[in-house]
Amino acid sequence: MKASPLRIGVLGCAGIAWRRMLPAITANPDVTLTAVASRSETKARRFTDRFGGEPVVGYERLLERADVDAVYVPLPALLHGDWIDRALRAGKHVLSEKPLAATLKQATALVDLARERGLVLLESFMFLTHSQHTRVRELIADGVIGELRSLTAEFAFPQKSADDIRYLPDVGGGALTDIGVYPVRTALLYLGSQLDVLGASLHYDEALGVDLGGAALIGRADGVTAHLTWGMEHSYRSRYALWGSSGHISAHWAYTPPPTHSPVLRIERQDRVEELTLPAEDQFGNVVAAFVARVVDGVPSSLEGESVLTQAALVDRVRERALVRP
Repeated sequence: MKASPLRIGVLGCAGIAWRRMLPAITANPDVTLTAVASRSETKARRFTDRFGGEPVVGYERLLERADVDAVYVPLPALLHGDWIDRALRAGKHVLSEKPLAATLKQATALVDLARERGLVLLESFMFLTHSQHTRVRELIADGVIGELRSLTAEFAFPQKSADDIRYLPDVGGGALTDIGVYPVRTALLYLGSQLDVLGASLHYDEALGVDLGGAALIGRADGVTAHLTWGMEHSYRSRYALWGSSGHISAHWAYTPPPTHSPVLRIERQDRVEELTLPAEDQFGNVVAAFVARVVDGVPSSLEGESVLTQAALVDRVRERALVRP
């Protein structure tokens, strides 16, 4: 356990770090940003000029620093596993962008290593920390829509520039790895862990060597199902809905709301429609606070580890079951 403030280093100069996570890290009074590492001194210095800390050339050099208690890993998805492993072996707590790893085998090894070393390993699924989803779960538990029958979850955005890392098969890994995990995690949040993939489809671009989008039907033994859709060749959509025996709840802008956005939950029943407007909040700030609390208070990461592994297993299963279309 480390005393506050928690001294954090950053492995990589990704856009998500610049736009959202480093503003949240530097705004937290219980955190000190010690260093930012990049393969390029120019990139590292650009970040430290804005956010503070020292620029470091090379990720290994940052991991060797005694004044770094924990690291934030915003690297491309397929690079997570290797650098998380190195960070844990260097004795650092880790907050990683999603997904933690590309496969169940790799995710299991990382979760086990963190547990053996007594280190916090947290996957930054920031949307899970937003209270709008807690409110949805409360409404379901209160029977507002009756017995849950099905779920739909959709996350997609328009095509990016040709050099975007998501289009690099050995770095970004495609849409399922980077985007599809959001609908998958939504299904786990509301339907529990006893899920199987009943069918799936992936749109694979042979020239790029990655999938650009897809869909999956997953379900429980009791017949409750979830239809999941994701992609990076669509108009923007970020929402999910739960359909019950007597009503329907939908959350719009579910995954990437800005900190100024007040979420609106729509509840439809046979005789009325209701909209609940909830307070705005910064889910990136919430992730940072949760990570700091786990390190400072010694809260184990076992529950997160179980969810990460279940998620990774479902993603593996989607790949195995998918009908691949060019």
